Amino acid sequence: MNKTAVYPGSFDPVTNGHLDIIKRASKKFDKVYVAILTNSAKKPRFSLEERIDWLKRATKELINVEIVSFSGLLVDFAKGIGADIIIKGLRAVSDFEYEFQMALTNRQLQPDIETMFLMTNGRYSYLSSSIVKEIANYGGKLQGLVPDFMIEEIYEKIKKNQ
Repeated sequence: MNKTAVYPGSFDPVTNGHLDIIKRASKKFDKVYVAILTNSAKKPRFSLEERIDWLKRATKELINVEIVSFSGLLVDFAKGIGADIIIKGLRAVSDFEYEFQMALTNRQLQPDIETMFLMTNGRYSYLSSSIVKEIANYGGKLQGLVPDFMIEEIYEKIKKNQ
């Protein structure tokens, strides 16, 4: 039986914590769609094109991972691509309450689509895209937080937009 999963997020920018979840999911599922949410109400720091490019470059060795974008309801997108699992990464107990509520809502909307929670590797339990952006705003060290190839690109983008 083929199992297809979707791992949604804004990935603004993708972090090593995100990549940990993607790599682990790629070992458990036949196909993993990493789906970047486009939401007109939110203003991401990095363009959709940049986020797609970074994710494609960071996952190029993972042949069963595809990078896509979507708008609208996640469960509608998942159903449209044939995904029966939504993957959500959890860093701490504080993430669980919101993600649990979303999982129950998604199940109400599409009962055939399950949510699977993956705990992040402990070394990334503090890491978020917001933290990466804050550190980069002040020229702090990003090594170990994001893929190395992204570091200069992040600094350049932040400098350009200040």
